[in-house]
Amino acid sequence: MYVLDSSAFINEYHTTNDTATIPMVREELEDESAYRFDAMEGSGMHIHIPQDGAVERVRRAAEETGDLEELSDTDVRLIAAAFELDARLVTDDYAMQNVAEHMDVSVEVIAQDGIAEQRDWKFQCQGCGREFDENKDRCPICGSELTRKNPSNA
Repeated sequence: MYVLDSSAFINEYHTTNDTATIPMVREELEDESAYRFDAMEGSGMHIHIPQDGAVERVRRAAEETGDLEELSDTDVRLIAAAFELDARLVTDDYAMQNVAEHMDVSVEVIAQDGIAEQRDWKFQCQGCGREFDENKDRCPICGSELTRKNPSNA
């Protein structure tokens, strides 16, 4: 089974495999992509609502990788749906791909290149330059803002 992100409908993704998505994806779509969603739903696409436990598990995984701030609620729930259904996630979103790989959820990309490697992001203070493994509202040392930093550029 393939769980489809909004980019699958926008980019006219086709597969002969069973498909699923979540109701929130329909809300993100307009014009022809919304019609594609409706047509696929009418022809048997499964609409899945992930359980709260799976959603929370994805949030924890996204916190571990440093991607939580980059993901919308829809993104989190799509990953949770793919996790629950033991399905392949179809998306071009890099943060979603990173979290999915961290959770051993397989991913298929549509119009973009997929991620080259799974990353656990670091966060760097813009004032004092200290690095942290997890994101905080402010640096606990000097109070400045933190930004996400690629760990391979350390």
